[in-house]
Amino acid sequence: MNKHHILNEIKRTAEANGGVPLGKQRFFQETGIKAADWEGKIWKKWSDAVREAELEPNHMQVACNDDVMIEHFIQLMRDLGHFPTGTEVRLKAHSDTGFPSHNTFTARLGSKQHCAAKILSYCAGRAEYADVVAICAPFAEPSESARSKDEEIELEEVDGFVYLMKSGRYYKIGRSNAAGRREYELAIQLPEKLVTVHAIRTDDPSGIEYYWHRRFAAKRKNGEWFDLSGPDVKAFKPKKVYVITGLTGLDRGWL
Repeated sequence: MNKHHILNEIKRTAEANGGVPLGKQRFFQETGIKAADWEGKIWKKWSDAVREAELEPNHMQVACNDDVMIEHFIQLMRDLGHFPTGTEVRLKAHSDTGFPSHNTFTARLGSKQHCAAKILSYCAGRAEYADVVAICAPFAEPSESARSKDEEIELEEVDGFVYLMKSGRYYKIGRSNAAGRREYELAIQLPEKLVTVHAIRTDDPSGIEYYWHRRFAAKRKNGEWFDLSGPDVKAFKPKKVYVITGLTGLDRGWL
């Protein structure tokens, strides 16, 4: 593990997080780079690594970034004319690379109720945000009707999987609502054995798939097939895994 690679990953993950560098543990979860790879060898403290990546690990930066994220959210709200659903946030992030991801909004602004409350606090005393206040107010202190809307939105969020499979020397990154069955369907079409390397369960399979396709874009061979290195595969694998055990064919499932 070399210094140049770690610095590039710090910058990349910070950009994906709205310009805010990740903490040590979350950085490991996102990249597979352990503290043991750099601590006491390249840098003494994580803050030293972040500063060398030309980023500043301080609370002022986080606070400022919350304001930037709220402004992004407000603009989307005004474009739509209503409080955005999770699906609408994901679609915007997919179409606009400068727009934060749904997961980033959730991590920084919290649930819909907390997000609405933060936006109301941000807009307090600003007459130019009267339209935003009118949209957010029902969600900051949900009425029965607002709770019903939340329940309807939750029903739209269906878990799926983003999988990494290998056949011969190439890897396939795809998504499915039933990853085990997808492996079976692909296996009967390929001349070489197909092996599932890893799968990520998520409520945003299209968004997670898009992230990995974009990250490995330079290594794309054809369609969803990539020529990945060992470190590439390792970067994908720290995500939560659901293991297949003792099942075959169309009955195969993810546990």
